[in-house]
Amino acid sequence: MISSWTMAVGRGDLSRTTLVESSLPTLADGEALLRVDRVGLTANNITYAVLGEAYRYWEFFPPTATGLGPQWGLPPLWGFCEVQASTVAGVEEGQRLFGYLPSASHLVVRPGRVDHQGFRDIREHRAALPSPYNVYRLTTGDAAYEAAREDLLILFRPLFFTSFMLADHLADHGFYGAQVLVLSSASSKTAYAAAAELRGKGARVVGLTSHGNADFTRGLGCYDEVLTYRQVDQLDKRHAAAYLDLSGRPEVRASLRDHLGGQLVADLAVGLTSQIPNAASASGVFFAPDQMRKRTQDWGREGLDARFSEAWHRFCATAQHWVDVSVGHGPQGLRAAWLEVLGGHTPPRKGHVIAF
Repeated sequence: MISSWTMAVGRGDLSRTTLVESSLPTLADGEALLRVDRVGLTANNITYAVLGEAYRYWEFFPPTATGLGPQWGLPPLWGFCEVQASTVAGVEEGQRLFGYLPSASHLVVRPGRVDHQGFRDIREHRAALPSPYNVYRLTTGDAAYEAAREDLLILFRPLFFTSFMLADHLADHGFYGAQVLVLSSASSKTAYAAAAELRGKGARVVGLTSHGNADFTRGLGCYDEVLTYRQVDQLDKRHAAAYLDLSGRPEVRASLRDHLGGQLVADLAVGLTSQIPNAASASGVFFAPDQMRKRTQDWGREGLDARFSEAWHRFCATAQHWVDVSVGHGPQGLRAAWLEVLGGHTPPRKGHVIAF
C-alpha cells in the first residue's frame, strides 16, 4: 500500500522535478517517524538548493531511500510536523514540532537530547552538518509559538532567525563603522525583517530593490530610504556605508563600489535571492549559525531563546499586515509553488504555504 511520497528536484536543473511514492518505513530502535503537515516555500528554499553543494544542504535529506540517484535532491523546507510513531521515550505520538523538513510526506529521525523543548536529530549523516538545522522544537515548549500564527512562523521564522542574527552581528561589530546600512533585495522577507530589527539602532537603513517592487518596499515603513538598483548613485557619499548583499547581483556590487569607493567600509554576502552565488566577490560572508553559536556562548541557550522570542513577537505584530498567505495542497501544490518561486514570479506580498 502506497502511503508516503517524496518530491525531488534535479540538482543540475532545479526546474526538473519527480515524484516518488513508497510504503512507510519500518522504524528501528531509537527512531521516530515524523509526518510532515505544513511547510512554507520562499526564496530561502531556492537558496538552499542553489548553494546545496557548497553549504552541504543536499546532505540533510539524502534521497537514497527512495531509489533516486545522486542527480536528484530533496530541497529542505521549514514547517510543522507531527510524531506518527516513535520508539523513543519522551517522543510521543501526536506531538507537534517545528523544524527542518524534506520535500516529502514523512521523515525518519533519531531523537537525541530529548527535553521539554523537543529534540535533535542525531542520525549519523547529520552529525557534521550545522547543528541549528537539526533541532525539532515542540510547540508546547516554544515561547515564539502561537497557534493562530502558524503560517507566519512557517513563512518567516527561519528567515527572521537569519535577519535577527544579522542585525545582532552588525550591532555586535559596531556596524563596521558605517553610518549607513544598504540592503539589496529589499523587498525580500529576510531583508525587510532585518531592516525592521536595525531601524532606529544607530545607523540609517537603505533598501535597494527593483523598480517594480519599490512601492511595496517603501510601503513597509521599515527602511529610512528605498532606492531602485538604478538609483545607487543617489546614495550620499559623505557617510561610510556597509553593504548587506542578499541579491547576489554582481552589477549592483560593482555600482556600489564605483560610487562609494573608500566609503564602502564593509561588504557582506548574506545568502542570495537572484540565484547567483555572491560569496566570492564579497569581502566577507555572513552565516547565521556562526552568530548563533557565539550568542549561545554569550547568553546561554535560554537567553538567546528569550531575546529571539521577544524580537519575533514584536516583528510578527507588524509583519502579519505585509503578507498574503496562499495555501497549496500535497505534492502538486508543492511543485507548483517551487516552480513559481524558482522562476521569480512570486509577488513580494505573497507567501506560499503547502498543507501536506
